[in-house]
Amino acid sequence: MQPRTTSQLATPALLIDLDALNGNLRTMSLRHPGTKLRPHTKAHKCTNLANLQSQYGHKTFTCATPREIIGMAAAGVGQDYLLANEVVDPNRLSALAKVSQSARVTLAVDSETTVMAAARAGLRDVLIDVNVGLPRCGIAPALAGQLADFARTQKLNVHGVMGYEGHLMMIDGHEKRKQRVAESMQLLARAAQDVGGEIISAGGTGTFDLHDETCINELQAGSYALMDTHYAKLNLPFDQSCFVLGTVISKSTDWLVIDVGLKSLGMDHGNPSVQGFDVMFCSDEHTTLAPKKDSVNINVSVGDKLRVIPAHIDPTMSMHELAFLVRGDEVIDSWPIDLRGW
Repeated sequence: MQPRTTSQLATPALLIDLDALNGNLRTMSLRHPGTKLRPHTKAHKCTNLANLQSQYGHKTFTCATPREIIGMAAAGVGQDYLLANEVVDPNRLSALAKVSQSARVTLAVDSETTVMAAARAGLRDVLIDVNVGLPRCGIAPALAGQLADFARTQKLNVHGVMGYEGHLMMIDGHEKRKQRVAESMQLLARAAQDVGGEIISAGGTGTFDLHDETCINELQAGSYALMDTHYAKLNLPFDQSCFVLGTVISKSTDWLVIDVGLKSLGMDHGNPSVQGFDVMFCSDEHTTLAPKKDSVNINVSVGDKLRVIPAHIDPTMSMHELAFLVRGDEVIDSWPIDLRGW
C-alpha cells in the first residue's frame, strides 16, 4: 500500500515537491519554449519527469547514456534524442541504431574513431562536439570542419555542433559569467561556420539566461527541474523541489544523527544542507547535524523526519530507485528512477 504521508515512508526516501517542480518547468519553458530547450535527462533519470517536461512543450531531449535514450524511447517520451557523449561500444551503438529506426538519434562525435563507430553501427545523425574550454570531450574548434567533412564521407548527416561551457557554470558574478560564456560561445560559433548544419547546442542550468546574444539555438539544461545547493548559490529563479528524507536515529547533547549518508547523496559538490542545522559530516549511512546557533525553537526527537537538500542532484538521483511526489507532507504518487545505470 502506498504511504499517504511522508511520516510513513521508510528512509532514506527521495521526495519531489510537485508544485515546486511544476513551477520550475513552467519558468524554464517560458524562457526557452519548445525546441529552444533540449532538457537533459541525466539530471533526473526518470521517464515520468521527462514526460512532464514534454507536457510543457519540450519534445527533444538530451541524454548522457545509451540507456537513457533506449529507456526514453521504450516509454514513448520524445522522438528526437541527442546523446551528448562519445560512445565506441559496438553493442550499445547497435542498440541505439535500433531506436533510430523509429526516432531520431543524434550522436556527439569528436574524432574519426567515434565517427567510424557510429557509421559501422548504422547510425546516421551526428553533431560535432567542440571543446569550448572545458577539458573534457570535444575536438579543437579549428579542426571541427575537417571532422565534419570526414563524417560526410562516411555518409553521416552532420546536423551541426555542440559544446558545453561547464567550467563557467559557477563563475562568481552574473556579468563576469555572461562575458566568459560569450567568449566561449565565440569558439563554438566559429566551429559552426566550418561545420555547417542547423543545430548549435550548448548551455546548462547555470547559464540558462546568458545565451540571448550568443550563437546557440538550443539549450541543454537539466538540473533546473530539481535543483541542489550548488546551483542555489547562483540565485536562479528555480526552487528546490527535490529532497532526501531522513529519520533522526540518534540524539546527543550537541548533535543528532539522521539515516541519510554517502550512499544516498551526491557529495562531489560538498555537504548537503538541512534547514536549521549545520552539517558536521557525512558517513556511509549517516549525517551528523548540529543545531545552528541562531536557530530557535528546534525541538527534534529520535524518530522525527528531516528533509536533506542534496549538493549535487544528478548523482543523488542515480542512487535511488523511486521518487515520492509530495505536496507538503502528503504523498501523491511515486515515480521509478528508471533510467539509472549504464
